[in-house]
Amino acid sequence: MLTKAPVSLFKNIRTLVERSRNDIVKTINTKMVETYFEIGRMIVDYEQSGKQRAQYAANTLKDLSLKLTKEFGKGFSVDNLENMRKFYSTYKISETPSRKSVASKKNIKKSETLSRKLKPLNTFKLSWSHYVLLLRIENSNERSFYEKEAISEGWSVRELKRQFDSALFERLSLSRNKKKVKELSNKGQVIASAADIVKDPYILEFLMLKEHESYSENDLENAIITKLEEFLRELGKGFLFVGRQYRITFDEDHYFIDLVFYHRILRCFILIDLKIGELKHQDIGQMQMYVNYFDEEMKEDTESKTIGIILCKNKKESIVKYTLPKGSQIFASKYKTYLPDKSELKLLMEPEVVYSVNEKS
Repeated sequence: MLTKAPVSLFKNIRTLVERSRNDIVKTINTKMVETYFEIGRMIVDYEQSGKQRAQYAANTLKDLSLKLTKEFGKGFSVDNLENMRKFYSTYKISETPSRKSVASKKNIKKSETLSRKLKPLNTFKLSWSHYVLLLRIENSNERSFYEKEAISEGWSVRELKRQFDSALFERLSLSRNKKKVKELSNKGQVIASAADIVKDPYILEFLMLKEHESYSENDLENAIITKLEEFLRELGKGFLFVGRQYRITFDEDHYFIDLVFYHRILRCFILIDLKIGELKHQDIGQMQMYVNYFDEEMKEDTESKTIGIILCKNKKESIVKYTLPKGSQIFASKYKTYLPDKSELKLLMEPEVVYSVNEKS
C-alpha cells in the first residue's frame, strides 16, 4: 500500500528544484551576455583589421545576421549585432602592458603584445535586455550609476527604465557637488546621512493623478497606499513601511501623521506629511513637533534621530531657509505627478556638476 509523501518533504524538494531552476536561468543569462560580449569583440577585431572591412561594415553585419539567424534563429538581427559591438566597445578594458615594461621585463614581441585580448570590466550580473537599455545612456557616469543600482536593488528591466525616465541620477545629483556626483557613478547611492535619502523632486507618475486635476490630500494618501510598492521604490533603498495616519497624543490632543516609515540603514523613523498646495511655515512647525515627539517618546537610545519629509506640490525656498534651523533633520521636497524633463533638471544643477553629467563616455 502506497503512503502519501510528507508535506514537509514535498515543500523542501519543491524549494530545491525552484532554486535550481532559478540558478540555471541566471547561469544561462550570464553565459549569453558573455557570449554577446565576445561576438562584439570578434566584430570589432574584424572591422579594425583593414580599411576596406571597416568601409563595408554595414553590409558585413547584414550578411552575418542572415547567416546566424538561419543557423540559430532569433537574437541575431542587425540591430542586436550592432548592440553587441557597442557592448564590447563600452565595457572593454585593455590588458596590454606598456611597451617599456614589455621590452624590459619579458621581451615580448610587439605583435604578441598588440594581439592580447580585451576583457570586460567586471562579471556581468544583469540580463542582456538590461545592458541594451544601459547602452543608450551616453554619459558614462550616469550609465555606471544605473548599472550599480540595478544590480544592488534587483531592478527589473521595466524598473530600470522607469528610474531612468524619472531622472533619478539627475535628481540625486542636484544636492551633490562634483565629487559626490562622481561617487554616485563609482559606488551607486551611498546612504550615510539623512541628506543622502532625500530627493527633490519626487516623481509619482505611477499614481496616475493628472497634474491639473483636483484631488485632496486624502486622495493623494490613498493613491500612495494603493501603490505602496512603487512608492517604496521611489523613496529609495532601506525604507520599511510602518503605518498611515499614525496617531500621537499629548495634553489630551490627538495628531495624525500621514505616513510613517523606518529606515533600516540609518536606523531611524521617517515621518512624511503630504501637502497638495504650497508649503507654509506652519507646516514645517507641525513637522518639527512630530519629529520632536518621536525623538522623545519613540526613539531608542541606539537609534538615530527621526527624519521628517514634507511632500508638497509647491514650495518657496525662502520659507524653508528661514524656518528650518541649520542641520535640521526636516526636509521639504516637491512632488511631480509626471515624468520630468531631464534637460530642465540638468539646468538646475551646479555648473561643475552639469559638466560632469553632460560628459560623453
